[in-house]
Amino acid sequence: MQPFVIAIAGPSGSGKSLFAETLCAELRRDAPQLDVVLIKEDAYYRDQSHVALEDREKVNYDHPEAIEQDLLASHLRSLSAGQPVESPMYDYTVHNRRQETVGIEPAPVIIVEGILLLTHRALREACHIKFYMDTPLDICLLRRMARDVKERGRSLDSVTDQYQESVRPMYHEFIKPSVRHADMVITRGGRNRVALDIVRNMLLSVFQSEEKT
Repeated sequence: MQPFVIAIAGPSGSGKSLFAETLCAELRRDAPQLDVVLIKEDAYYRDQSHVALEDREKVNYDHPEAIEQDLLASHLRSLSAGQPVESPMYDYTVHNRRQETVGIEPAPVIIVEGILLLTHRALREACHIKFYMDTPLDICLLRRMARDVKERGRSLDSVTDQYQESVRPMYHEFIKPSVRHADMVITRGGRNRVALDIVRNMLLSVFQSEEKT
């Protein structure tokens, strides 16, 4: 069965991860025979082993150049061709890739989520359908603050400084304009029950049709 690749993009804190994880869980619940793989664009932040920690902290992680998008696009093409890949792993506490990788096997449904997916042509072309999470920026900021302080060991001052210096400018320069490449815009974040039902039912319908042919 030809893999179906879904992109879920949008600003940091928009609800992408929650939407993607909920969609995965519900597809596995409703179609146990249907393998689903979730890939996070964040794992593809560039290796910075050659850069001192204090300099890594100054990198603009919301710029497309911070992510190895060509590698991610190559991995999506390989998975679509039925070939396994070794995905990098990223450690936010040291702003660098881990030495180990994680093996990803091809699956009928591949969901990839990240802030900059729709800014890269090869990534867009590797996906069959593209969603954009359209959440107000002030809500995204509050969510990002809570996440980075609690889960990533950041100080509130560092999160605020990063937001002002790079997150907000990069949102307006790259992320927000990429909405024009989306096939569907989803509002109200990752708990949008109607949107989740529509996407889940669409995918179930597609693969039920495939199984009958």
